[in-house]
Amino acid sequence: MGFLDILYFMVPVSIAYAAPLIFTALGGVFSERSGVVNIALEGLMVMGAFIGILFNLFFYDTFGSWTPWIALIAAMIVSGVFAILHAVASISFRADQVVSGVAINMLGLAIALFLTKMIFDKGQTDFIKKAIPNFDVPFLSDIPVIGPMFFKGVYGSSILAIVVAIVTWYVIYKTPFGLRLRAVGEHPMAADTMGVNVNKIRYIAVIISGALAGIGGAVYSQTMTRDFGHATINGQGFMALAAMIFGKWHPIGSMGAAIFFGFAQALAVVGPSIPIIKEIPTGYLHALPYVVTILALAGFIGKATGPKANGKPYIKGSR
Repeated sequence: MGFLDILYFMVPVSIAYAAPLIFTALGGVFSERSGVVNIALEGLMVMGAFIGILFNLFFYDTFGSWTPWIALIAAMIVSGVFAILHAVASISFRADQVVSGVAINMLGLAIALFLTKMIFDKGQTDFIKKAIPNFDVPFLSDIPVIGPMFFKGVYGSSILAIVVAIVTWYVIYKTPFGLRLRAVGEHPMAADTMGVNVNKIRYIAVIISGALAGIGGAVYSQTMTRDFGHATINGQGFMALAAMIFGKWHPIGSMGAAIFFGFAQALAVVGPSIPIIKEIPTGYLHALPYVVTILALAGFIGKATGPKANGKPYIKGSR
């Protein structure tokens, strides 16, 4: 197997694994740019993964091939509503945002597993009949070298993730809402003085964060596992959080970091098929994404500076 053959094998899988991380990391960008730390991304992803599979199983006969895409909308809505719990605790009650996020993580997994047991009478759901499809992009897949690498066997969710990253960049840096969002995250009192409703902007940002994390969870469950159980997400939300920090709270940077972490996950999956890597024990390959995440943060997090008001509850009139 030549170098190009390895790339043709690795790149599409890396982007597929990166897509859920991109959605979730972008959600984290919205929340933390507004000044609300969102450790709850894991729990929100879990809820999205569960709802995505549940909707797909129950409504496949109704919506047919459109079911996986409508399931993303269902997951987006439910996780967005679920994120309100974090918003209420962090913004209205001014609770410790890290503690609130950890509680949401525990609650999300508990609710999803409880409902799974109640509905299916076992520890995991049935497998879905229709997953998010992959396809060859017309014309672009025929381009020499680049075509087979980036446009052959690509998931629709991967393309959507990249589009959402670009839209997120535009919203945050080129629109009045984005300006208010960044102002609230940097200096909420100054924003308040200019007539910006700080708490309202933060509520919107946290709900958007939950919605995007829900999409990320549903994408992962409907492309990678195709069912839901206790280990379906298994740290993906924390990896997305790391991608957001590694990407310096910037949408495009977060996307790039998510692709990097997606490559590490893909290596664990397809590594045994690559001659150079197949001699490495499988356990090491499966641990690689988490080791890479820890090393990236350990070497970078001290240099990364988030929004100045991040993690600080705002009391009107306070400095």
